[in-house]
Amino acid sequence: MTRYLSELWRSFSPGALILGLVFFAISLTPSLIPRPYLMQGVLSGCSLAAGYGIGVLIRTIWIYLGVPLPSPRFERPAKIIAAIGCALFALLFTWRAAGWQDSVRGLMGLDPVERGEPLGLTLVAILVFLVLLLLARLFGRTFRILSRRLERYVPMRVARIVGGVLAIALFWSVANGVLLRTGLHLADSSFRELDAVIDTDIAVPADPIKTGSAASLINWDELGFRGREFVASGPTKAEIGDFFHADAKEPIRVYVGLNSAETVEERADVALAELKRVGAFDRSVLIVAVPTGTGWLDPAAHGPVEYLHHGDIATVAMQYSYLTSWLSLLVEPGYGAEAGKALLDRVYGYWRTLPKDKRPKLYLHGLSLGAMNSERSNDLFDVIGDPYQGALWSGPPFTTAGWRSMTNNREPGSPAWLPRFRDGSVVRFTNQNNALNEATAPWGPMRIVYLQYASDPVTFFEPAAFYREPAWMKAPRGPDVSPDLRWFPVVTMLQLLLDMAMGTTTPIGHGHVYAPQHYIDAWMAVTDPKDVTADDITRLKTLFIEKMAPAAQ
Repeated sequence: MTRYLSELWRSFSPGALILGLVFFAISLTPSLIPRPYLMQGVLSGCSLAAGYGIGVLIRTIWIYLGVPLPSPRFERPAKIIAAIGCALFALLFTWRAAGWQDSVRGLMGLDPVERGEPLGLTLVAILVFLVLLLLARLFGRTFRILSRRLERYVPMRVARIVGGVLAIALFWSVANGVLLRTGLHLADSSFRELDAVIDTDIAVPADPIKTGSAASLINWDELGFRGREFVASGPTKAEIGDFFHADAKEPIRVYVGLNSAETVEERADVALAELKRVGAFDRSVLIVAVPTGTGWLDPAAHGPVEYLHHGDIATVAMQYSYLTSWLSLLVEPGYGAEAGKALLDRVYGYWRTLPKDKRPKLYLHGLSLGAMNSERSNDLFDVIGDPYQGALWSGPPFTTAGWRSMTNNREPGSPAWLPRFRDGSVVRFTNQNNALNEATAPWGPMRIVYLQYASDPVTFFEPAAFYREPAWMKAPRGPDVSPDLRWFPVVTMLQLLLDMAMGTTTPIGHGHVYAPQHYIDAWMAVTDPKDVTADDITRLKTLFIEKMAPAAQ
């Protein structure tokens, strides 16, 4: 063991080690989401490995170009000086890490970190670094073995190129064919089992207008866990009536699970038939919602809008996956849009045949992957002759094409995290601080709102952060983005990748967790409900803040 450690120490490049420890240190600076020390350790280990790898690559290119290296007699003292200097540098940044995390936590209403965990963080980082280093050296050995064998038949440089390609192909096939597929199989099995769970606390609905009831076209067991949860929850006619001290209607919620029919088209047909059965087209408002990857629909979005319209509203959704949004986006990126389009085609196709003065106002909605797939479910050129009334899309992923186009073509002077698009007559953006009344023109016949938080990494992740500063980082910053956040090549992208994985761990109203009070402002602008006063809005926000508080704890 001692011999191996000695060989490992001698194999280190001082310059690469310096760069690696610099990357380690700056990985401790804040990003969008607060990080516990364990996750910080993983991030810092990956950053250390990335910096060291870049340093080794620079040294390899240096040697290849024939530039002289420093004399070997200076190598040992250089290593010692580099190790001591970088250790002190990293120690200084580790000591400041808790304060940097508090700069994010304070903006999100979280208590300061009680104490740092520099030792635990460092140990985790070293372990991650060593694992990645061993994998890199295994790749290097594989490359050398393949190259040497090929040199018997082809020139050396050709052998090295071909050997590199073969080594990459080999490692990729192992990672993709064994590790990734096994992981996805396990994830799919787990989420499928969760979806099939029957919660004994949720009874089969007795009301015939409820999906899954005895009168329904859809079997209760076929709704899936998220579908049963959505149908059984939400405000009742009595609760809405008591709130407004007036008559109200029972909100309609229609949900079609993956097991309700064999194909996307068949499930869309079932959804339309169920909408007709329960009288959804006789309501004043109809919302076509696209769920997240698991089939989940955010109660913070749907409950408030049902109150705003005194229950005179119907919502329809159709499941397209068991997987969480990021896994669904990875393995079946087009399927959510296909399902959303099939559902909207059926609903919109029937809706447009109805008399304009008697049909409900039609709106689209989606959160996260649901927002992207909802946006992709329709082409404005297909509906412009008889448009739906609007859409509310919250937390759209950074790959959402329409959102990205409008953000990139925003009005000069408006920040990327809260852009102004043209005169605001069709599309407006908002966040925690309601900005929907800042447009220079009144609403037109179609109203589209994007609800997004500046601290949401799902929305503001940017692959180009690898080599350039994202526009949303420039001043002025968003209301819940740390002023201590700085851009660094490579490391910032790694930070944002971890932020995406932790986007739903924030308090409600930050990150990728959207709050009902912000949905209320957005729904007010999009659907323009009648007979709702400013006092009603204040009371409704208070009601849902109190309702959502236990779930957020």
